[in-house]
Amino acid sequence: MSVRTERVASLVKQLISEIFQQNFSLEEYGLMTVTEVRMSPDLKIAKVYVSIFGDDERKKKTLALLEVEKRSIRSELGQNLRLKFTPSLNFYLDDSLDHAMRIEHLIHQIRKDTPPDNDNQ
Repeated sequence: MSVRTERVASLVKQLISEIFQQNFSLEEYGLMTVTEVRMSPDLKIAKVYVSIFGDDERKKKTLALLEVEKRSIRSELGQNLRLKFTPSLNFYLDDSLDHAMRIEHLIHQIRKDTPPDNDNQ
């Protein structure tokens, strides 16, 4: 990725995070965090990865709501972004945090089930 695409991705991430905070209620959408934005080389498409706190049903519902609101999010993004074209937005669920928590839980279980070493005696 070029320096320019990285800078634009960082700016898009920041702006979309602010749009989420200002326009979307926690009660309806849940806790959403923009974890990453990947821009196409021509800066016309932004892949927005969103982490959503909650169960699978909540995540699916929130992702569907984001798809419905995609045009308004893009419009507000275009008002604050100084580019020739406002990128089209594609939202993806980022479940890497869920995987990390699952691995942490498994490691904790292994340590709990493994008897202590008696080699130090």
